[in-house]
Amino acid sequence: MPKIVFDDNTWTKVLWIALVLVAAGLIAWLLTLINSKIFKIVSRRQKGIHLAFFERLIKTIIVVGVFVIAISALDSGSSAWKTLLGGTAVISAVAAFAAQDVVKDIIAGLMISLQKPFEIGDRIELEDGTVGVVEDMTNRHVVLIGVDTLRVIVPNSKINAMMITNYCFKRKCRSAKFVFPIGYDSDLELARSVILEAIKACPKTIPGREGPNGEPVYSEVYFMRFADSALMMQTTVYYENTTPTERLIDEVNTRVREALNANGVEIPYNYLNVVNVSEK
Repeated sequence: MPKIVFDDNTWTKVLWIALVLVAAGLIAWLLTLINSKIFKIVSRRQKGIHLAFFERLIKTIIVVGVFVIAISALDSGSSAWKTLLGGTAVISAVAAFAAQDVVKDIIAGLMISLQKPFEIGDRIELEDGTVGVVEDMTNRHVVLIGVDTLRVIVPNSKINAMMITNYCFKRKCRSAKFVFPIGYDSDLELARSVILEAIKACPKTIPGREGPNGEPVYSEVYFMRFADSALMMQTTVYYENTTPTERLIDEVNTRVREALNANGVEIPYNYLNVVNVSEK
């Protein structure tokens, strides 16, 4: 195997290459910093998942573009350059193979950012059952917050090919239906007021609409039907897009149960009466 010898001229070229790459790195860092500042200013006036995607896309283009220009400015025919980087054909083939998934994710991310099937803060469910609130979008992934702040990272190309259920599509808030059973002998009006006040006291709930004078209005509590051993009270609760549904349900149910118990409103449960008839 032939031995590679570096002479003074070779070391000069190596030093030149290093200086050019360091300068390219500094330029790329400065341009990406300016890019981040510009998008931060824009995000104060306008929100959207497309901003998160394009900020990272432009950052990637800046970094790749600066280094491509720096490399093209070097003497690609020198022996030192060939020694350091090796055959360009092999590198190109490896890079092209590795970039296939990257390109697919970037194109899918571009389609998502333009079509906007969901926005940051929306709660979505994928066809594979994954549920979460959209936290961020990169060039390659969509980041979802699941239960207990668990992060789910889904490639753009996969999420773009899935059927998506968006619980907040073009809406500023979400809603959930709640049904509460009370005993047959309970005071209906008392039960209505207790349930409504408990829901209002929950920090995760918001008014469903505004009244004529701008006052917050919550949904009423309705007596909907007779069950086997209970009267079924029903209402609709509204909450912010970013609030996990599991936590809202847990808090509302807990507060309503405590309020009903505190006010003496019976919460019935199924039971079986056994009558023992003695033989005469």
